[in-house]
Amino acid sequence: MFSLFKRKTPAPAALVESSTSPAQVAAQNWLGRLRSSLQRTGSSIAGVFGGKVIDDALYEELESALLMADAGMPATQAVLQALKLRVKATGSTQPDQVKVLLTEVLTQVLLPLEGALTLSLHKPTVIMVAGVNGAGKTTSIGKLTRHLSDAGLSVLLAAADTFRAAAKEQLLVWADRNQVDIISQDQGDPAAVSFDAVTAGKARGRDVVLIDTAGRLPTQMHLMDELKKVQRVIQKADASAPHEVLLVIDGNTGQNALAQVKAFDEALGLTGLIVTKLDGTAKGGVLAAIALWAQQRNTPAPKPLKVYFIGIGEKLEDLQAFNAEEFAQALIS
Repeated sequence: MFSLFKRKTPAPAALVESSTSPAQVAAQNWLGRLRSSLQRTGSSIAGVFGGKVIDDALYEELESALLMADAGMPATQAVLQALKLRVKATGSTQPDQVKVLLTEVLTQVLLPLEGALTLSLHKPTVIMVAGVNGAGKTTSIGKLTRHLSDAGLSVLLAAADTFRAAAKEQLLVWADRNQVDIISQDQGDPAAVSFDAVTAGKARGRDVVLIDTAGRLPTQMHLMDELKKVQRVIQKADASAPHEVLLVIDGNTGQNALAQVKAFDEALGLTGLIVTKLDGTAKGGVLAAIALWAQQRNTPAPKPLKVYFIGIGEKLEDLQAFNAEEFAQALIS
């Protein structure tokens, strides 16, 4: 079974031997960049533990810091409750010890979101990608295409974002850069483009068909209905498809990102997320809010919701698999 980007948290630098492999070095570099990107969130949370005692004031400050990081009230309360239980169970008496326990609690909260994108169960694996304009949807598709190609998989792109004038041209650039085929139509219907892409992917024996659908706000109901139509038409080309329905969200938008996840999930039944633009954000705590909501979601869905990838910049290597422990460490460091 082929799973993309599944990896473990790298060992601390002090524990890594001098014969560190290139992959381990890359993982260390990624964790460093992630910490730097979440510094605004992390510094506000880490600052809570600068005192000498564990008291109600510390927990109140931590509550405020988590809320400011857009963790949301339900997730914040859940984290605080679990943290207090761990502090009591371990007999911790120093704020630094509580900080370590907080990392463990946040890791457990985020862990259900961790999962690898599995691409060997269907040929082709049809991935439908949605997201509001400006979230980095088409760029994320381009980066994902490169990672897939580097992993030895054949990819076919579908330029079904006919709603935004420059979307097809942007995807054409990525197709040319990655040397993969692309299905597009001049002023074509998004559903028709998607149908043609899935049909072509099957005929050409492609491993993955990536469908770039139109960016839209979840409040634009007529456009959301069009997305549902695209999904229905894809199923006419392949009854088991789409095998993944991904939503690209801007990590800077905080609780608004959670609102987008809820709306798109209700319409399409999401299977995964790509969280972009985490560089410089003070709202990284929104993933805790998403994790808590995902455990309570009522929408019938083919599989549990996962955060497959997170992005912290414009470079190809700035899109990596989500790792709960890494993220929790970066969020509090």
